[in-house]
Amino acid sequence: MDSISFHKKLRGKLTIKGKVPIRDMQDLSTLYTPGVAEPCRKIAEDRKLAYEYTMKGNSVAIVSDGSRVLGLGNIGPEAALPVMEGKALIMQQFAGIDAFPVCLDTQDEDMVVETVKNISPVFGAINLEDISTPKVFDIEKRLTDELDIPVFHDDQHGTAVVVLAGLFNALKVVEKTDDSKIAVVGAGSAGYAIAKLLRAAGFKDITVFDSKGAIHDSRNLSNYKKELAGLNSSGYQGSLSGFAGADVIISAASPGAVPEDAIKSMEKPGVVFALSNPDPEISLQQAERLEVSVFGTGRSDCPNQINNALCFPGFLRALLDFRVKRITDEMKIAAARGVADTVPEPTRNMVVPDVFDRNVVSNIKSKVKEAL
Repeated sequence: MDSISFHKKLRGKLTIKGKVPIRDMQDLSTLYTPGVAEPCRKIAEDRKLAYEYTMKGNSVAIVSDGSRVLGLGNIGPEAALPVMEGKALIMQQFAGIDAFPVCLDTQDEDMVVETVKNISPVFGAINLEDISTPKVFDIEKRLTDELDIPVFHDDQHGTAVVVLAGLFNALKVVEKTDDSKIAVVGAGSAGYAIAKLLRAAGFKDITVFDSKGAIHDSRNLSNYKKELAGLNSSGYQGSLSGFAGADVIISAASPGAVPEDAIKSMEKPGVVFALSNPDPEISLQQAERLEVSVFGTGRSDCPNQINNALCFPGFLRALLDFRVKRITDEMKIAAARGVADTVPEPTRNMVVPDVFDRNVVSNIKSKVKEAL
């Protein structure tokens, strides 16, 4: 069955189902009035007890304003809903999380922040999704500062964690270290977060490229790009085509954003992650012709699928179970180790596990717990 027919038949991929039946008046009086008054009184005395007596401790709000959905752009909240339903379904089936799509009919930063704050009592975590850059950086920061539950932005945190996991194992395959020379192509949510997490994980030689070339201190930059310029320890100021000797190229940009000249001038053996979806920056056939040693994309029909679904179910499961209030770099690096360790003997065609490997969730939880 094709996707349109499938979605039309289901009329949505989610439903709400109670955990217990109401069979008689005794059930009704226990689960609703008057019995429900007792947990209400307890929570009124201590708000933390909402985690014990309600759904809060297992609930995530998937919040989007529809301004940057997949590769479809600014398509609005209703059109974003199928994606958010899909993510909720993955969280439920892979990690037992009750996640709710919250697609907002506003793209005003202040209104998004206030709305999420106002609904936050119901949830144990917030997952920001498909909100345009750079607005989402400010939304995430403000919510992180103002809420007492974790704020996870999958386009940043999830992508960066899986890229780092893949890089850990890819460097084992090509027998290189964290001294590797790395180009990060694209300075949106994903590129920004990837570069920042790589530096936090100990990689020092990182240059980030946008459509104008290398990001460096001599350019007139926005605040978040100034942070990326601070990673450019070599001071390189040219184009990606002229960036010779890279060990690793990681691109979260668009098809064609990585010229073949940049790959030809890499230090062999090289690692290339081309993450634009559904069409990567270079194809598998190009990568093979250019003798890329380890090649990864976001596609399921290519080896080494760098897929956020490897991260967000297990990471959110850990955030909920350990009642984390703030996400740290240490937690994200630990999650990447959990993903990477699921492949104990990586090869050039398997540097990350299959998304259906059920060990991923437990491995992430275990590693994140160690980082707390």
